[in-house]
Amino acid sequence: MVVRYVGLMKLQLITRTNLIAALVLPLIAGCAVAPMKKDFNAPLAVGAPALIRVTDSEAWPDMREGWINRDELMPSLERSINWTSREYAEQFFPIEGISREKALASLERFRDLLESSRNASEFERALKREFALYRSAGWNGQGGGVLFTGYYTPILDGRLIPSATYRYPLYALPEDLEKGTHGEILGQRTGSGLRAYPDRRMIEASGMLSGQGLELVWFSRPLDAFIAHVNGSAFVRLDSGDMARFGYAGNNGHEYTSLAKELVAAGELPEGGSNLQAIRHWSDTNPDIVDEFLERNERYIFFTPITGNPRGSLNLEVTDGRTLATDKALFPRGAIVFVDTHTPGAELTEGPPFRQFMLDQDTGGAIRTAGRADIYVGVGEAAEAASGSMKAEGQLYYLFLD
Repeated sequence: MVVRYVGLMKLQLITRTNLIAALVLPLIAGCAVAPMKKDFNAPLAVGAPALIRVTDSEAWPDMREGWINRDELMPSLERSINWTSREYAEQFFPIEGISREKALASLERFRDLLESSRNASEFERALKREFALYRSAGWNGQGGGVLFTGYYTPILDGRLIPSATYRYPLYALPEDLEKGTHGEILGQRTGSGLRAYPDRRMIEASGMLSGQGLELVWFSRPLDAFIAHVNGSAFVRLDSGDMARFGYAGNNGHEYTSLAKELVAAGELPEGGSNLQAIRHWSDTNPDIVDEFLERNERYIFFTPITGNPRGSLNLEVTDGRTLATDKALFPRGAIVFVDTHTPGAELTEGPPFRQFMLDQDTGGAIRTAGRADIYVGVGEAAEAASGSMKAEGQLYYLFLD
């Protein structure tokens, strides 16, 4: 939204028309400068572009970080190149006017520049010479900005055999869940055809998944299983000391609802005090109503055993600080992105800058907009703390060969 201040003109003639203008113009000016409330979850208007080209070369952010930290960036970049080079990827293009051929050529040329540039400045000059820069349409559809949050892989205590204490399971993908060619959830396969897959409340209350050998691991608290669901992966510390690893396999096709928002709306937690630590404390002190709130999130996640790091929606290993999750209905998969935001400082004030290249290799489970993106921040307690505090506005850029 472009806001223009309308100044009060100096009146030369006192006429009835000018008097009206003198009274009305300040009111217009007051309305014009009133800030629009930023709704980062607002969907784009139908047919509106998700990417807006940056035509002013002076508006490019400083991108020398890519060359300076090229060894750190390269593994994620190679994974995007490998994925985009597969014929399988063709079905997801073109998107935003970008063909698979251009997406692949952009990734490969970006790698060439990382390898051949003699210094960071030469790398940045080559980017500006050969690439076009696009800004995400953002919260207002005009490049107004993106809200960046974090996600991570929790380390949770669990058991491979259930007991009176460990009785809350993660489930493997059930056979009656039907997926489409793009991995989209079509529903539950029944003798009479497809129907919507049951929501979280029905799955939990009916015990419909029990007795099918789908249980993968068991937790002592329902919130632990829920945390694994929200993040789409979990490392589970067993009583033997071994670490079992589980990654995302699918979901039941229902929309995601934020537990934190529900707790704040119900007055269970204060606004601004709904991080994971606070939610854990609330769960421990309110066991009788935990299920009631967990069931408000109708989405249910299914898992699979994995080795190595968890994988995102492109079936590529996620990398802390280099994997970004967005709405894949809007943005090209596997693309080079540049994130320009900051990390939280004391009491969630603006902290140190976070400006670096990433790869758009995952899908945000709760993201259906150009105004949101999730940064993968790693595994374990430190990542949990970083994820819980990560909530910062910034700009999201995409780069493709011009």
